[in-house]
Formats: sequence, structure tokens, C-alpha cells
Amino acid sequence: MKSPIKYAREKDGFTLVEILVTLTILAAAIPALLQAFTTATRNQALSDNSTTALYLLKFRMAEIEMEGYPDVGQESGEFGENTRYLWRSVVEDIASEEVENIRRVTVTVTWQHKNRERSMSMSTFMADRQMPQGR
Repeated sequence: MKSPIKYAREKDGFTLVEILVTLTILAAAIPALLQAFTTATRNQALSDNSTTALYLLKFRMAEIEMEGYPDVGQESGEFGENTRYLWRSVVEDIASEEVENIRRVTVTVTWQHKNRERSMSMSTFMADRQMPQGR
């Protein structure tokens, strides 16, 4: 028969040292996890802004393409209700002996994120379809 004192020592359980080691590990891991969540939230906000800017950039480029062969020059403005986002378009003639009546159209969308100006640009080439290309 086992003595009651020996039986009590054989019970499974955690020692004070094991509990202190576990608490130390948790104390180191929890701030790192909180920092990771904070960074993920910040990156999500930047991603949302970038997605909106890309949509508006494509929208403005489509407007220019629908207007036909653009005039050389610069224009800028806001996107109606999205006044956080500004656009600027630059149309340049392309000097080439091989191809005539080609213009480069560059649209840039800018916005503020965390007190920093961010921007996204897109360029395309447009030809005057009214003018004959051959000589």
C-alpha cells in the first residue's frame, strides 16, 4: 500500500518554475502579436487607398480614351465626391520617323495617407485614327 505522502507527490501538475517560464514566454509573445495586428491594420488601410486610386486612375484614363485623340498639354482636377484623390494628365507628342500621330498620355493620381503624399501613375500611347499612317 502506498503512503498518503508519496501518493500526493506523484500527482501530475505544474510547478511554480513551469508557470513562471510560461508567463515569461507569453509576456514576450503578446506584444509581438499586438504589433503584428497593428501593422496589418495599417497595411490594410494603405491597400484600400491604393485600390481606390487604381480604380480612379483607370477611370480617368478611360475618359481620356473615350474623348478621342487628346490635345497636347496638361490638365488636373478632382474626382467628384472623392476629393481626397487628385488627378493630373500629361499628353505629349512622340517624335518618331517610323510612326506618325502618336501621343503618350500619362495620368497620375495622388492622395494623402498618414500625412504623406502617395501617387500612382499609368501611361498609354494613343494614335490619331483620323490620319492615315502610311506614306
